[in-house]
Formats: sequence, structure tokens, C-alpha cells
Amino acid sequence: MKLTKFGHACVRLEKNGSALVIDPGSFSEESALEGARAVLITHEHFDHVEPDRLRRAAEADPSLEIWTCEAVAATLAGVPAKIQTVRDGDTFETAGFRVGAVGEWHAPNHPDQPVVQNVGFMVDEEVFYPGDAFTPPGTEVPTLLVPANAPWMKLPEMVAYLREVRPARAFSTHDGLLNEIGLGLVDRWLQIESDAQRAEMRRLAPGESVDLP
Repeated sequence: MKLTKFGHACVRLEKNGSALVIDPGSFSEESALEGARAVLITHEHFDHVEPDRLRRAAEADPSLEIWTCEAVAATLAGVPAKIQTVRDGDTFETAGFRVGAVGEWHAPNHPDQPVVQNVGFMVDEEVFYPGDAFTPPGTEVPTLLVPANAPWMKLPEMVAYLREVRPARAFSTHDGLLNEIGLGLVDRWLQIESDAQRAEMRRLAPGESVDLP
């Protein structure tokens, strides 16, 4: 499986000539969707879902499948794709990938804002993408995509999550609000934890790819 990081919170997974994209929001490059057969969306915030670009992708390929929570599905009425809703514990196959849904809620954000639905995804028992949450996956995680920065989190929480999950490898995501100084701090903390756990933990730059077992 090939994993490619796009801007902010978007990743693309490819294997056997098929592509699946997770959270192609407004901070990421629309090119992430080119040729994708399926899209997974964790929650309704604009940095994770952008209905207009999904509509364009579905118009280019009417067989496109979108899998997401009920709250997001309700906002995609104008997207001519096959839209499927999932919740915690569901399993399904799409675009040649096996996927499990994990979690129900976004991490608490602003105290005056309601907590929204958030579903994480375990893909092929290899890659776990929690969305905007630190949901315990409940199983071993070979590759964790760990949030690095957001209004709802701080860096010690990232480290605590890495220590709770103890993945074989981890790549940071959700970093579109950081300047070079902030990205350098994320790099430093990931390196410290990588050394402590003796596992690969680092940040992927937008456009960078890695091959997974």
C-alpha cells in the first residue's frame, strides 16, 4: 500500500491500481481526488470535507463511493455519488480496501460549540486515521495517522496518544495551521517519541509518499 500525504488532514491510499482518499477538505489539494474510487470522511468541518470538490469528482466518475457519518451525509445532497453512512463498529469494503469504523465523536473544541460526530477509519488493518479525536482503536495499529495541531488539542496530548496506541509507525497529520516554527516543534517532539518507542514517527510533507507493508 502506498500512502501519500496531501495538505493539512488529507491522505491518499493506493494499492492494486485503486485509490482511496480520506478527508479531502478545503486546506488540501483537489488533485488528491483524481482517479480515486472511494472517499472516507471523518466529520463535517470544512478542513475535512468540501462538498463542491466532491461534486466535481463524482461528476467525473459517477461510480465514486463516499463513506461517512450521518451528519456529513446530510450535507452532501447535491453530490451525485453513492453515499453510505457508517458508525462505530461497522465494517465494509470499498475500492478494494477493507475498512472498519471506529469512534463516534469529535474531541471537545470551543466550550460554546456542540461536539459533532466523528468517525475514524481503520484501513486494511494497517492504517488508522482517527479524524479529530484521540479515540482508542481497540486493536494493534501498524500505522497511525496522528493529529499534530488543532484548536482542540495540544502537543502533550499527541504524545499521550502515541504512548497509548504504541503503533509500529506514525505519521503526523492535521498541521495546516502551523508555520515553519510550529512544524519544527512537531518534528522535534515526534523524534523524541520515536527514539523513546524505537518506532518510526515523523511528519510527512505535502506530496510525500511512503510504501507500507
